[in-house]
Amino acid sequence: MTTYKLMAIDIDDTLINDDKEVTPGVQQALEQAVAHGVVVTLATGRAYASAQAIARQTGLNVPIITYQGALIKNLLDEKVLYERFVPVDAAVKLFEYCVEHNLHLQTYIDDKLYAREENQKLIDYCALNRTPYYIEPDFMTMVRKPTPKMLIIDDPDYLDELIPIFRELLGDEVHITKSKPHFLEFMHKEGTKGHALTFLADHFGCDLKETIAVGDSWNDHEMLEAAGLGVAMGNSIEPLKAIADYVTLGNNEDGVKHVIDKFVLNQG
Repeated sequence: MTTYKLMAIDIDDTLINDDKEVTPGVQQALEQAVAHGVVVTLATGRAYASAQAIARQTGLNVPIITYQGALIKNLLDEKVLYERFVPVDAAVKLFEYCVEHNLHLQTYIDDKLYAREENQKLIDYCALNRTPYYIEPDFMTMVRKPTPKMLIIDDPDYLDELIPIFRELLGDEVHITKSKPHFLEFMHKEGTKGHALTFLADHFGCDLKETIAVGDSWNDHEMLEAAGLGVAMGNSIEPLKAIADYVTLGNNEDGVKHVIDKFVLNQG
């Protein structure tokens, strides 16, 4: 039986339930895993500022994976361990396409969210993630600054049509994924949760076979494939369940606790 040493857990629809809460059962399981000698970290598409608030609530004090894997940062001293930025030429091409086709694009500079104009998509997004936002009409100046992630918000079917267009436009230096059906996200090609998990396994001196990754969506598949044990939530999208080594309970049924109980604490 494998002894797992590192566990990376997605936040939205995985660690937290639909009420955006870490339940007492999940919280207790996280504490038990840490007491068992496992490094437990978060791996999220969220900005660091948003993710660290949840990490601190759970009592975790480790590096956390944010912006889909484009930034790994310590909670204790906020030291940056791993950082990848969207290539500037790709960012400019993306912005110009969005202007031409009237798409909402937002970017993140120094952990702050910027958009060209205020609209309902931006307002709803920031309400969902409890994130402040900043408006910069001269958006090209922001586009040319280092950013770990850029994000388009639109109808899910329309975004699916755009993915092959953007792959051709931006080339293989850019990683494109979805965190939710209506969020299309752009990172450096090495800004994936899979790259980040690989980096942290090396950082903590453990083999990838000794890692667990838990997630629910498109942006988690690289992480599940990299991990020794890739776990999909019961509420996951079907393509993620198809590649997972194990499917746990849903995020409203303490699915993360079930994983810890079964594979870390070996409670069956």
